[in-house]
Amino acid sequence: MGKKILISPVSRIEGHLQIVVQLDDAGNVSDTKVQTVNLRGFEEFCKGRPVEELPRITTSICGVCPSSHHLASVKAVDGCFGVTPTTTGVKLRELMEHAHYAEEHILHFYFLAGADFVMGPGAAVKDRNIFGIIKKLPDEAKLVVKARWSGAQIAETVGGRSIHPVAGVPGGWSKPLRPEQREKCLKWSEPILELAKFSIKYAKENIFPNYQDAIKTIGAIKTGFLGTVGKDGTMNLYDGKARMMSANGEIREFDYKDYHDNIHEHVEPWSYTKFPYDAKAGKLVMDYKNPVGVYRTNTLARINVADRIKTPLAQAEFEEFRKNFGRPAQNSMLYHWARLIELLYAAEYIQVMLNDKGITATDTRAKVEKTQAGHGVGVVEAPRGTLIHDYTCDAKGLVTDLNLIVGTTHNNAAINMSVRQTADAVIKNGKYDQGTLNMLEMAIRCYDPCISCATHNLDGAIATVLHIYDHNGKRKKSFKNF
Repeated sequence: MGKKILISPVSRIEGHLQIVVQLDDAGNVSDTKVQTVNLRGFEEFCKGRPVEELPRITTSICGVCPSSHHLASVKAVDGCFGVTPTTTGVKLRELMEHAHYAEEHILHFYFLAGADFVMGPGAAVKDRNIFGIIKKLPDEAKLVVKARWSGAQIAETVGGRSIHPVAGVPGGWSKPLRPEQREKCLKWSEPILELAKFSIKYAKENIFPNYQDAIKTIGAIKTGFLGTVGKDGTMNLYDGKARMMSANGEIREFDYKDYHDNIHEHVEPWSYTKFPYDAKAGKLVMDYKNPVGVYRTNTLARINVADRIKTPLAQAEFEEFRKNFGRPAQNSMLYHWARLIELLYAAEYIQVMLNDKGITATDTRAKVEKTQAGHGVGVVEAPRGTLIHDYTCDAKGLVTDLNLIVGTTHNNAAINMSVRQTADAVIKNGKYDQGTLNMLEMAIRCYDPCISCATHNLDGAIATVLHIYDHNGKRKKSFKNF
């Protein structure tokens, strides 16, 4: 008969998720599932709306990463209308994106994942949270709050709002950045860079050396990776070519408008989140011992696929990381190290952009000549992975079809594999405790998942099961996809 372990909800992530672990009679793991238990219908209720409204609507997919959805959406609308944004408009889009990156990486490392490192995976639940970190590191906590607030201020100044930005429009940006605003943003950029430099140094000296066993135990899987690079192979968070890397390090590149030929989407009856996979590798197999078609996105993926980073401090950290862990680095716990490298890059690049006085130019928007039937694929690298918005509109500019693939959706197969591998490693003969179960959650937190973003599918194949039990707990009937 075995036993079922239910972890619901998974803590310290964005959105709602649960882990189901099935044990056999000997108390060893026979199956695991990471289930998305909520559903949102953006792909359906956006149909029929004017396509230019979507950059404002789709920010509500998630209040944690709305800037990424805003930018991917407005890029897709650019494609639908056949308009090329101005250079200044692109600069402002990138500035908001990198401010958002800094804010989000600070959020995840310190507020969500950090307690596992600062307090330890087996610490008491009452202490294993942001309040425990504040108590243990009060001075550092002040730096964290100031830096995250500063990132939000930059994002709000550029995008109109820090949570649901509105400034992105077809052809660029709705408003210029005034010189006095640029000066304010430069001042706000200082604590972000200060924290970024502190974080990578502190983690390398006080955190990562203590977790070598965890690196080998938690989420120890091998997969491919997907990320975006510029023409010279440099990491690019806003625009570029898709680079798909196999588990062995082989690389192929493709244009994101051709993503349908390279990425297929699989559906399982027990989750509301789809399972994208590398179609060129073969049909999806989610077996961590011998996976097929599974790839990962997010920080570790971007570090793996890139040849270099364009800011000096982050490039130095990038070179050290690659020297230590090779290419591709596979261990899931290394996502956190890669995340701090990206935080440093974002902090540096914010200052690079703000020191370019051309960012205050007033030619922020190219004119849209006319509404037309069109198709556009907008892609940015969101903090949680490659974000794809694919829109089709008719001659009136009304949306007829759309598809979204978000970073967490790309990682869905890998998250399930990581949890299964971790469960196999830490649960033996029915022995486990709250610290052990937290390791399963740590395997998920590596990916900084945003479940609110990932639960967007509503296409008629809803993974819904209703079980009816009698008063003795015996199942009497089941209804699927009712």
